[in-house]
Amino acid sequence: MSRAVLSIGANLGDRLAHLRGVVEGFADRVVAVSSVYSTAPWGGVEQDDFLNAIVVVDDPGFSGLDWLRAGQRMEQRAGRVREVRWGARTLDVDVVWCADLRAGTLVAARSSDQELTLPHPQAHRRAFVLVPWLEVERDATLEVDGVSHTVRALLDGLDAEERDGVHLTDLTLLPNTAHASADPRRSTP
Repeated sequence: MSRAVLSIGANLGDRLAHLRGVVEGFADRVVAVSSVYSTAPWGGVEQDDFLNAIVVVDDPGFSGLDWLRAGQRMEQRAGRVREVRWGARTLDVDVVWCADLRAGTLVAARSSDQELTLPHPQAHRRAFVLVPWLEVERDATLEVDGVSHTVRALLDGLDAEERDGVHLTDLTLLPNTAHASADPRRSTP
């Protein structure tokens, strides 16, 4: 696999620093980074709001499991503890979508492995994933139940309350840039 879309979020500790750590941790593998959004917690557990973003990464030597394991290592370094499902966390790194590059075309990967399900089985229901993803990949598609949908159509199909709960912040994950969705390799002085 060569490309993955990662949804990152944090609602404990220095939330912004935890998210920046992901961008820094993937360094030259980062293709695009969305703006930072503030969202209410998802899943019904009482907790503080999250900061969320999307990071698109690329490395021909990585598989979906490699992206997952790299994200889990970053979660551990950030002090992530898994006590309550959908509970508060210092850092959450989810692999939403992966693709292989075959004959010059990205082909979406599918996995029903116990450790990694691709595409992410809940991504299509979460505006905090779809809004920032759409920002950095306007033509993105996501397969749901075997049918490919544009991310725009999936977002439009969500309840207005879900969409309206995603708030753009003035925070950025990239140093020295005016636009968070720019390629970080081009923003380096």
